[in-house]
Amino acid sequence: MSRIAIFIYGIVAYLAFAASFLYAVAFVSNVAVPTTIDTGIASPPMTAAAIDLGLMVLFAIQHSVMARQGFKRWWTRIVPAPMERSTYVLASSAVLALLLWQWRPIPVAVWWVRDPFWGMALLGLQLAGWLIAGLSTFLISHFELFGLSQVARNLMRRGPEPGQFRTPLFYRFVRHPLYLGFAIAFWATPIMSVGHLLFAVVTTAYIFAGIALEERDLAQYFGEEYRRYQARVPMLFPWKRPL
Repeated sequence: MSRIAIFIYGIVAYLAFAASFLYAVAFVSNVAVPTTIDTGIASPPMTAAAIDLGLMVLFAIQHSVMARQGFKRWWTRIVPAPMERSTYVLASSAVLALLLWQWRPIPVAVWWVRDPFWGMALLGLQLAGWLIAGLSTFLISHFELFGLSQVARNLMRRGPEPGQFRTPLFYRFVRHPLYLGFAIAFWATPIMSVGHLLFAVVTTAYIFAGIALEERDLAQYFGEEYRRYQARVPMLFPWKRPL
């Protein structure tokens, strides 16, 4: 493929990510979109739970398998290396879009915070979670994470740049602020339905599984430097003072 075509492909993949992510924020927050976590295609509760669980497992498998170094080495024999991350982003966006489209709500309330003050407080906490997740990507390398840097360097005939180990802002308090932000956003809600609870439980379990796989890769890549970081900084909850 030409460098220009690869660059355009990267932009399309990034825009697909942006659209699916913004829809997912509204989906979980139950605002502004036709289908949300508590509204959409009606199904019997057991059928809905089975479909929702299958959709989340599909997302977890795609997201984890394509992120592994062994898969990347195999995959870049098929697609040009500068396209690898953009292809991962595009595939993740497609699977996320499928989940958002085919999600079956189970709108029975598990809890319902009726007090306006505490309801708004939970919504504010949810918004803070989304902001933490989004900002965390920019603190490290947002455009590298979502494939734009790779296709831009390829367009300019520049080779890949070695990864640098940095711990800015949130990363001084927890090793995975991106996942912490997601966990907050998924759990902080004034109305927790059965469907939302299923979503929160499964995605939280996936977060811990994903962290285990990601930390193995990071320890292999950065070596002793990352292992010292693991010993010094908590994984997900900021219970230690930063050094």
